[in-house]
Parts: sequence; structure tokens; C-alpha cells
Amino acid sequence: MAHDPSDLEGTVSWRELLAETERRLAAADPESVEVSDARVEARWIVEEASGIEGSELEPGLDDLATVGGVSRLDAMVGRRLAGEPIQYVLGRWAFRTLDLLCDARVLIPRPETEQVVGHALDVLDRVLLARPEGHRAVAVDLGAGSGAIGLSLAVERPGTEVWLVDRSADAVAVSRANLAGLGMAGSRVQVLEGSWFDPLPAELRGRVDLVVSNPPYIAASEKLPASVVDWEPNVALVSGKSGLESYETILGEVGRWLADDGALVLEIGSTQADAIVQLAVQAGFGGVEVIDDHAGLPRTVVASLSG
Repeated sequence: MAHDPSDLEGTVSWRELLAETERRLAAADPESVEVSDARVEARWIVEEASGIEGSELEPGLDDLATVGGVSRLDAMVGRRLAGEPIQYVLGRWAFRTLDLLCDARVLIPRPETEQVVGHALDVLDRVLLARPEGHRAVAVDLGAGSGAIGLSLAVERPGTEVWLVDRSADAVAVSRANLAGLGMAGSRVQVLEGSWFDPLPAELRGRVDLVVSNPPYIAASEKLPASVVDWEPNVALVSGKSGLESYETILGEVGRWLADDGALVLEIGSTQADAIVQLAVQAGFGGVEVIDDHAGLPRTVVASLSG
């Protein structure tokens, strides 16, 4: 039986390759790429290239790397040195309890958004306290991207009916791929392609307990780091001249979909709190709260119809 040449062992151990990868990343041109921790990134790349992870990596480092493994590692290091974000190089990224497929079709899930999910879960729990026993919660994630927010809701609050919406066919494909990895936790999740509320079934009007969104919120004139603007999808970043267009659309329509005591949770830019609070009040929300992130910057707006 013929062997795949890529499975053949080479002459270099993974430990040697780990050290070499760390050296290459540490020597990277800062004008091309910002490597915050060469040792950590080198370990991640070796784990991905070798298929050996976690506690199994250390004893596996003395194994000889396969030809295919060396090829994968070289390609990944080359991409990283060219400035591609480490999340895209790895092809996946941790988000709360999830291990998400992550590539240039979607925004990179960020720690600030993990905090937004935490606030959304708190809000959902409060809403459900007022519901009859046995009520199945309904949540909608608008502009879902990779599915990080909506899929986290589904996993961390089992039984919740979750609808993910994105206008990008590429993002919908990524969300569906990530949904496929959830098993039973994803059995009440739907992923729809379309603009904001448009693809949602009409029978959801007035029944949604929670709408959550991390929409595009960058103004067209705002300058972004090259690591963002050169790699992440512009359509998921920029929202018109002011950066507020997505919020205006969501707040203009969300009242038709929320239940009487439902709530809206938004991730916002750090300078947008006052403007979005004003938009929420104008849209008829009786209670509006701004919550800071771990850096002390305004990051989440929670708006309740019931005040």
C-alpha cells in the first residue's frame, strides 16, 4: 500500500520547530506584524500544525515532525509574518465556552464581546423570571458573524430558541459551520441570511425576549490599525459616516419584535454611549443602562421596554 508522503517523518522534532518558530516570530518586523507574545503564538501554531494539543503537547514535542506537519507550520508562520491575525492563521478561536471556526469571512471574536454576552445572559435571566414556568425563551442575534454571541446563548442557556441573522452569505456559512459543532445544544438554533430583522418569520413579532447585537459601529472616516482594516471584513466594521447607522436601523425596528418586557443588548463603540442612549429613549425604551468593559470604557447598552 502506498503511503502519503506528507505522513512520513522528517528529521526535526516538534521541540526544535517550536524553538525555531518562537525565534522567527520574535524577530518579526514590527512594521509588518505586531506579535504580542512570540512564545505563546509559537505554541499555538505548533499545536495546530502537529494536531497535538493541551497536556499532550509537551510529551509529543520530542516526536519527529511529519513532512506534512512541517509544511503546515511553515505556511502558518509565513502568513503570520505577513501580518495576518493569529486567529485567522489558526483558523479557530476560543470564545467563552466555544471553540469557533474563525477566518477572514468574519470578524475576530473579542474579549469585550464575551463581556457583552455575559450581560445579555443576565438580562435574559431577569426577563425569564417574569415569564410563566415552562416558557421557552426566544433570543435574536443580529449581525451574527461567526455566531459567537447567539451560539453562546444557546449553549449557556439550554432550551432557548435562538435566531442568528447576518446579511453576509460568507458569515452565514461560518455561523452554520460553528452551529454544526454544537450537537444537541444547537437543536433550537436557526441561522438566516438577510438584513437585520427582514428574514425573521412574522410569527416572532412581539414574542422575542432578547435581541442582542454587535453591529458595525466604526465611522467611515475613522482610522483603524492595519491588522484590522487589511484583514477583517469591512462590511462588519463600518456603519456609515457617523458609525451610528446600524443602531438607528435596529432601534427603529426592534420594538415590533420584542415582547412587552423584552430587552435589547448592544455592543457599542467607547465614544457612542450618549448618542445611543438618546436613540434608545427616542425609540420608546423606558430603561436604558450603559455598562463599562474591563478597561473602564462604555461597551454595552441594555435597553428595556418596561423601564
